[in-house]
Amino acid sequence: MAKVEKFEEDLEFLLSKLGQDMQREPKEKLKRLKDQLVQLHRANLVKINHSVMELVCAKHLITKEYNVEVEHQLDEGLTCDLFAAKGYGTLIVEIETGFIPPEHALDPSAYTSARIASKITRYSNYAGKFALGIPPHYILQIPQVLTVPPRQRALENLETIKNLCDLYYQNPPVGLEEVKNARLHVIYVIDVDNTAVQEVDPETYVKTKV
Repeated sequence: MAKVEKFEEDLEFLLSKLGQDMQREPKEKLKRLKDQLVQLHRANLVKINHSVMELVCAKHLITKEYNVEVEHQLDEGLTCDLFAAKGYGTLIVEIETGFIPPEHALDPSAYTSARIASKITRYSNYAGKFALGIPPHYILQIPQVLTVPPRQRALENLETIKNLCDLYYQNPPVGLEEVKNARLHVIYVIDVDNTAVQEVDPETYVKTKV
């Protein structure tokens, strides 16, 4: 079976599971997102493990009466995985599968910490709330300073986060003001096997993760 056909078949199967307890209108919204992901895959822009997590999380948000978009462009060169709006409120969700590129096989923890810090810093300024979506088996490397309110962050902590981001992400570099105002509001633990999503408070997550 061709990769494109397998991708479409997998998403169709997932949609059938997700739609079992959904009303017609929200189910149609989810189907449109699935169709969009299929088109993006045909253009070789999305992968299956990432896309299935997007769909499961999208259902969770749709049932909470959000209008959801996938692969939403925020500005030139920056696209978020999920962009959701409800009333005047907006939410961005970035999916993290835990994938480590081969070129970072010898520094996976540092690279992951920088990637998470960079995502929180860059994306959270584009919406009222920012969230990370992860599978149950993945432990996020979240700098603790980014889980507390901006007014509680010391300058030396901001500089530490900026320096961490600058090690791997300098195009463009993040600014201290971006780091100061960056917020992670919620973590979505996305269980694809059971098509379920659990919401976790970031500060609690950092304190209790093993």
